Amino acid sequence: MPEKIVRIGGASGAWGDSPGAIAQLLGSAVDYLMMDYLAEVTMSLLARARLKDPEAGYPPDFVAYLRGSLREIARRGIRVVANAGGVNPEGCGRALRAICAELGLSPRIAIVTGDDVLPLAARLRQEGVREAVSGAPPPPRLLTANAYLGALPIKAALDRGADIVITGRCADSALALGALMHEFGWARDDYNRLAAGSLVGHLLECGPQSTGGLHTDWEKVPGWHNIGYPIAECSASGSFVLTKPEGTGGLVIPAVVAEQTLYEIGDPAAYILPDVIADFSHVHLRAIGPDRVRVSGARGRPPTDQYKVSATWQDGYRATACISIVGVNAAAKAERTAQALLDRARAIFAARGMADFTATHVEALGAEASYGAGSRTRASREVVLRVTAVHADRAALDIFARELGSVGLSFAPGTTGIFTGRPKPAPQVRLFTFFIAKSALAPPRVTIGDDAFDVDVPRGAPMEAAPPPRAVPDAGAPDEGPTVDAPLIRLALARSGDKGDSSNIAIIARDPAYLPVLRREVTAERIAAHFAGLVGGPVRRYEAPGLNALNFVLDNALGGGGMASLRIDPQGKAYGQMALEMIIRAPRALFGETPA
Repeated sequence: MPEKIVRIGGASGAWGDSPGAIAQLLGSAVDYLMMDYLAEVTMSLLARARLKDPEAGYPPDFVAYLRGSLREIARRGIRVVANAGGVNPEGCGRALRAICAELGLSPRIAIVTGDDVLPLAARLRQEGVREAVSGAPPPPRLLTANAYLGALPIKAALDRGADIVITGRCADSALALGALMHEFGWARDDYNRLAAGSLVGHLLECGPQSTGGLHTDWEKVPGWHNIGYPIAECSASGSFVLTKPEGTGGLVIPAVVAEQTLYEIGDPAAYILPDVIADFSHVHLRAIGPDRVRVSGARGRPPTDQYKVSATWQDGYRATACISIVGVNAAAKAERTAQALLDRARAIFAARGMADFTATHVEALGAEASYGAGSRTRASREVVLRVTAVHADRAALDIFARELGSVGLSFAPGTTGIFTGRPKPAPQVRLFTFFIAKSALAPPRVTIGDDAFDVDVPRGAPMEAAPPPRAVPDAGAPDEGPTVDAPLIRLALARSGDKGDSSNIAIIARDPAYLPVLRREVTAERIAAHFAGLVGGPVRRYEAPGLNALNFVLDNALGGGGMASLRIDPQGKAYGQMALEMIIRAPRALFGETPA
């Protein structure tokens, strides 16, 4: 009897991803479409949308993109699992059912609820809940507060025959894990397989980032315009093959898959998820054909007894203006323009008895503003001045915006335009992350038509009983003869991302023989020094020997992180590229060089 293989296609990596993924995957004989839409900033945007319209609060792209494919999805018997419910899973379900009715279709649509923690906010404040990293108390008013649910409600919905499962906030990887638990009957305490299924979801959740998107060696990736979306061909053992639709662009090789495996996971040996603490440190990747990589070696242990909760809150308003400036000393002109603009607004504030800006941030894009103190040149003859201001009073930012019209008349020669126009103040939203006991929440609920039922979730191990993240001390390498200075990119690949105000940079050896050199040269101290002026907190280093890689976590690294940061790179997406510019000392023999 042939081995059962379940094929899951990653059809959306974020709200705003291309609608073309669905058609690609429908032609590739997938059994499931996994669609990921939610991020912290997304939840706050959706919350504000629902305040204006009670039926809103979910990413409308999900319903719009599925509309043209629902008949084919039904005909092929493909099931859809998506976290597209946002802060209104029921509303998303109603909208999808209405479209299905128009098309004469009647799929069984399951809605998963139970992630909303906002009703508990007052009680949690009284109990002394604190932010997970800073230890700060909660702000007076939260916009959203959502627990990252796990895979069990998704499995339960599929067990009851759901064709489409819509969740609110859950761990992104749980979308695939729930489908695999259903298909293979994996037990909730089969932790090695749960870790493997979580890795499936982790590699699918960002769409084409697993098929060549953002790859270090970007010039080797063909067909960006038609990049293929990822497909995981999964076995009951937990191993799987990552691939993409035939005839599409992109590249699926171990180096690409390794970059995404380490993306935003912190300690590779202790990636904490709702259903399992996953250990990806000894994952093995093997190319088994063109654009086909076999993935194995994930391991797991029992989950903690807590859910991670991502909450958001409003801290005033922000406005950003972008002004193009051309000519000699363009960066200096830009910075003086920004200072004059801010000073003019401050003078008006003072005359009217208004407070100063809460925060401001100025960048001359084109003059290496993202590098901070590590900038090598300011000699650009054309820059874009990006100036962001934050204020508690929206009216103050309206004053700031109105003064922009004078920039082209009053300040630097070569000022060519304000291409953002007069910016409209928008809420300044910040993230507040904390943990809550799983027992403090009602069980997740699944609703399929008139059938509604609760899903029991195991209590898990106490949080303090989980082994702490293991920072690996810097290790030396043996003397390897004559050496040469070289940029890190010659020996390594990199991928970077964020978790709140922390950045995660994976450094992956291009060859296993290079790993001892990376261990010696790319230390936590050197990474901290390389990012001096950008990173304020400690740097920790972890190892993933199965991937010949080091993983770094840089705290206080993103100017507040995500939606709170005023920087042009609020999520540290460029940090991996910046790290690869580091100069390291390596044996000449590694480059095929011989001593002179």
